Amino acid sequence: MLGSANLNVMVKAARTAARKLVRDFREVENLQVSVKGAGDFVTRADTAAEATIREILTTERPNYGWLGEESEEERGKDPTRRWIVDPLDGTTNFLHGQPHWAVSIALEHKGEIVAGVIFDAAKDELFVAEKGAGAFMNDQRIRVSGRRRLIECAFATGLPFGGRSDLPLTLKDLGRVMPAVAGVRSTGSAALDLAHVAAGRFDGYWERRIHAWDVAAGLLMVREAGGFVEPLAGDDVFGSRTVVAANGNVFAALADLVRQG
Repeated sequence: MLGSANLNVMVKAARTAARKLVRDFREVENLQVSVKGAGDFVTRADTAAEATIREILTTERPNYGWLGEESEEERGKDPTRRWIVDPLDGTTNFLHGQPHWAVSIALEHKGEIVAGVIFDAAKDELFVAEKGAGAFMNDQRIRVSGRRRLIECAFATGLPFGGRSDLPLTLKDLGRVMPAVAGVRSTGSAALDLAHVAAGRFDGYWERRIHAWDVAAGLLMVREAGGFVEPLAGDDVFGSRTVVAANGNVFAALADLVRQG
């Protein structure tokens, strides 16, 4: 597909950062004998990837604002536009040598996500979307699944780690959802979960306590692929830090299940 100038800059930034991440990923196995050594290495790789992305995006669009996982938020001279970036979504997977992680870049305009890129470098799958222009994976148009019955559907979610306080609520979610569906998966990458909903690989996704950089690009991708996206509570995904997304046939049923919590 031929994207806008902004989308092309985003793709350039994602691919450039990913090339170094792929090289770093190959080194992770050599560091597994030392948990601290591997963790420090991945932290440096994550930070370096964000620096690479930021350099490219701010060079091309110096007036845009910035929100990234690894750095301070910055308001741009153009207050209506900002980049929202997760340089390495799926850090724990990366640390353990599991090839399921991605670079995620979104562009926000006047509070709305208007362009998104999610690059799964390990599998060479580039997901892109622009408002009103559809969603694509490696230049092929993608659509959400058409399944209509929950019992036939597979959903993705994120599971709390490190004793987070939302674990009991998440377990209650699973207790309601799992008996009603074909399967629930926790893959460790919210960005790729949403990209896979857009591509019809998952039928839906929900998560509590997410960050804007985890899901910004993916939310647009699902919508542009024909799916539905809403916060679990309130009227703003980023404000409530909760999200549910699915194809239109099962969205209401999934949302009802998880909103009972």
